[in-house]
Order: sequence, then structure tokens, then C-alpha cells
Amino acid sequence: EKYLKADAGKLAKWTDRLGPKTKPRIGVVWSGSTTHKNDGNRSIVLADFVDLLSEEYEFVCLQKEIRDTDKLVLEAHPSIFCISDEIEDFSDTAALCELMDVVMSVDTSVVHLAGALGKKVWILLPYIPDWRWLLDRSDSPWYPTAKLYRQERMGEWAGVFDRLKADLKALKHVMPKC
Repeated sequence: EKYLKADAGKLAKWTDRLGPKTKPRIGVVWSGSTTHKNDGNRSIVLADFVDLLSEEYEFVCLQKEIRDTDKLVLEAHPSIFCISDEIEDFSDTAALCELMDVVMSVDTSVVHLAGALGKKVWILLPYIPDWRWLLDRSDSPWYPTAKLYRQERMGEWAGVFDRLKADLKALKHVMPKC
């Protein structure tokens, strides 16, 4: 299952930076690189993502690069703990993933990192996904801790968000008290 581990020094740094855990931590990544050939299909604007926010969870932005339109949404939603400008490299991202109860992301390198770390990772996929995610399944042979949330129609994320909301509610009932 787990074949990577985060650096102990980075874990200590980010544990201190995040502070005491008082509720389940959800790491979020809503968009990938603008130069990716399928970015228009795989990335989501943060404004569409904020409907998932709930005071019952601590949402942590694991995204290094924030698009200008998303910066305004982040400013309007301080409930998303954003430390993007403090993330120096992928070892920081690994440590942050390790400290999350769930990593929720569109198809980016962060999902592969979380899967390699053996973290619970919920992957939001476009209707026509990258070949690695295969078809017609909600799990992954590559990462036993992954759950796939697929669009049912091209460009339509509403159904994905509905399933994520339901699973967040279910997660609350199985998480140990923080």
C-alpha cells in the first residue's frame, strides 16, 4: 500500500504550522497546471468547490499555484487554510498530505503523491479521464486508498459534488474525535 513516507523534519514543521487538530482535516486541490493539455476538463474553479465547505471540517489548500480568479474566492472564504506561498517543494506537499485525514483533488500529481503515501484520497475525474484511471470503476488498482468520483456527463461537476458531500457527511461519523 504505502511506499513513500514524508520527511520527519517537514512533518514536524507542518504539524507546528497547522496547529492542534480539532476536527477532521481535508486537503484540497481544485486545479492543475494551465499548461496541461486536458486542464480545461480536469480543473475546477474554486467558486464551484466552496459548496463543500462546512464548519465541521478543516479545509487545507494543498495547491502550490493559485490562479488569480481563485485568489479572490480564497480571500472571501477564510475557512480554507491557505499556505500555498509557504510550500517550497514536493516534500512539503508530502508532509501536508500525511497530516490530512482525506486529500480531495482533481487529477493532479498530488493525488499520486497521496496514494503513494497510503492516504485516503478522493479523486475528482472528468468524463473522459486520463487512461490511468481506467473506466467504469470507483476505485484504483494503483492506490488502494483512492476513491474515484467521475463526471456522468462532459463538463458537469454537480453530481460529483453531490457524492462528495454525502461522503463527507459519512466520513464525519467514522472519524475518531479530534
